[in-house]
Amino acid sequence: MSFQPENFARGEKHRLRLAVDADESLPVLLARGATPGPVLVASAGVHGDEYEGVRAIFEVFDELDPLRMSGDLLAVPVVNAPAFWHSTRLSPVDGANLARVFPGKPAGTLSERLAHGFAQAIIARASLYLDLHSGGIAFGMPAMVGYAAQDPRGRAAAEAFGADVIWGHPHLDPGRTISFAASLNIPWLYTEARGAGRIHPDDLAMMKRGIVNLLHHLRVLPGPPTPAPIQHRLWGDGNTDAGVQAGQSGFLMKCVRVLQRVTAGQCLGRLVDLEGRVLEAYHAPANGLVGLARELPVVRAGDPLFLVVQEEGE
Repeated sequence: MSFQPENFARGEKHRLRLAVDADESLPVLLARGATPGPVLVASAGVHGDEYEGVRAIFEVFDELDPLRMSGDLLAVPVVNAPAFWHSTRLSPVDGANLARVFPGKPAGTLSERLAHGFAQAIIARASLYLDLHSGGIAFGMPAMVGYAAQDPRGRAAAEAFGADVIWGHPHLDPGRTISFAASLNIPWLYTEARGAGRIHPDDLAMMKRGIVNLLHHLRVLPGPPTPAPIQHRLWGDGNTDAGVQAGQSGFLMKCVRVLQRVTAGQCLGRLVDLEGRVLEAYHAPANGLVGLARELPVVRAGDPLFLVVQEEGE
């Protein structure tokens, strides 16, 4: 794959299709500032059922004036088109979670090829990388921005972003877009939002504000960012696959909501069969806040259901 953003005219916006291979391509939006400067890379649609970031990228790109910019915005609004067109978290082609296969392989499965092409052609060009996620159809999460706790560049960017909740991660599992960015010493952020297969106007506003604030933070746009007051500073690895999981299939009846404070042993929910008999009960493993809750009540064995997280300093 050959992609040279520097060959495109400055002071203009460009809408492109970037071929990954003979089977897949990436939609690319490139706003080149009138003068050189940092590059904010933003992406959405790594999971096909997460839509807030897709619209945020479209709207910010439409509203930008590249003649006011000193640097570039390089964005991919839908990274995982196969999953996007099927409204699924996982790829309908190979069953993979694209957010767990980076840096990918040039001759691997479709998801591995997408990861490799996107990583090498797009993420690697970032001065700062932002990956926009949400809870998707199945999960509810707080409207938040996450960052690498050990990287002061990431924390500063998170403070500037403008989310009510920021989440510092002392450890990062491999396979993610942001893992690849970290391997190149590129500072990164990612978002989450309430999801449910819909675009809530507050979450869209947060993501749009965040992209613009990061352009100000990098001085691609003139003037300072306008961050929002931070209500919660969460802390921990944040691996949603390591929370409370369903041991069998059934219908989930929740007892809690996202960001509710819970104590160890408190009821999180119960799973019932189709006659309403309780199959399993779920309890908070520790004191903390509910950082993820399953919103789609139909669950299968192994599905993540809840994640209890701590606030910074707890």
